[in-house]
Amino acid sequence: MVSRIIRAILTVLGISLGVGIMALLESLKLLGFLEKLGIKPHSYVGLGLIFGIIFFIASPKMMKLGRKIISIMEGEIQRIPASDIILGVVGLVSGLLIANLVSPLFHMIPYVGPVLSILFYIVLAYFGVMVPTRKKEDFANAINSLKRSGAKEKAPKGVNPVLPKILDTSVIIDGRIADICKTGFVEGPLIIPEFVLEELQRIADSSDSLKRNRGRRGLDILNKIQKELDIEVVIHEKDFEDIAEVDTKLLKLAQFIKGKVVTNDYNLNKVAEFHGVEVLNINELANAIKPVVLPGEEMIVQVIKDGKESGQGVAYLDDGTMIVVDGGKKHIGDTIGVLVTSVLQTSAGRMIFAKPKSMTDKAV
Repeated sequence: MVSRIIRAILTVLGISLGVGIMALLESLKLLGFLEKLGIKPHSYVGLGLIFGIIFFIASPKMMKLGRKIISIMEGEIQRIPASDIILGVVGLVSGLLIANLVSPLFHMIPYVGPVLSILFYIVLAYFGVMVPTRKKEDFANAINSLKRSGAKEKAPKGVNPVLPKILDTSVIIDGRIADICKTGFVEGPLIIPEFVLEELQRIADSSDSLKRNRGRRGLDILNKIQKELDIEVVIHEKDFEDIAEVDTKLLKLAQFIKGKVVTNDYNLNKVAEFHGVEVLNINELANAIKPVVLPGEEMIVQVIKDGKESGQGVAYLDDGTMIVVDGGKKHIGDTIGVLVTSVLQTSAGRMIFAKPKSMTDKAV
């Protein structure tokens, strides 16, 4: 039914085109010239019918071509971010408005004025669309700079503005960031780069079951942060297509928006320091809030395995802190009292060295 209606419309357009050509010939006063060639005016009566028949016959191919063009256009539109479409429409309207204000000046020019006016409309429409879409990151950066400068002026002296926190893939999969945000110790906005989401999606679609579960866990954590927590979450579309590594893209994005990277990756932490990017490492946060243990303190632990050195045993606190018990190998599986001899703090965590209390009592 729809095809028949379209075919009828195309036929009417063909007839209209034939009649239009006849009217054009008449306006150009070519009918007299054609009559001299033996072509009589009544020949033009059928011109509309000829074009109508041509369009009627060619309408299936024309509809097929139209569907193909529409399909290509839909595919291209789907690839364009919604923000680009909005900016393009706003820029197009702005360009046409400016052209409408200036075009009367061109009409004052004889002969070529209308042509120049049309060209001016086309040029301003083109730049109105292209400039905002290609420079959108620069516009966004300028707006953010104005917002930050305004916030600095309004904020009292001594109060630092809240910087955006950029989450990397590892910290999202880790999951502790959701609990930290829930406590209110991390202020937003939280920035989730589009390339991090793509990496999570690739991990979630992996053929390896372990990687697949990790990726799905990361996506679940993001949904939890967005839906359950009262914190601003922003999906950032900025990408650095000339850079392949996600970690490098994170650092570039942090420099671009002047934000901090939230991670639990020790290597990324070191590289960020080299690039001058501030990092919030949740492993360092976890180590910082562990209870302080001083040499000479007593504690009760369960020795669960032998250590690297001869005669050593290894135990763990509830928070995961490893305790190396000198001479504890013979107590594997037992819960014993130990006396702390020293504490070693490293970037990877905290280690406690201790001796069984029975050994210290004998020594006394």
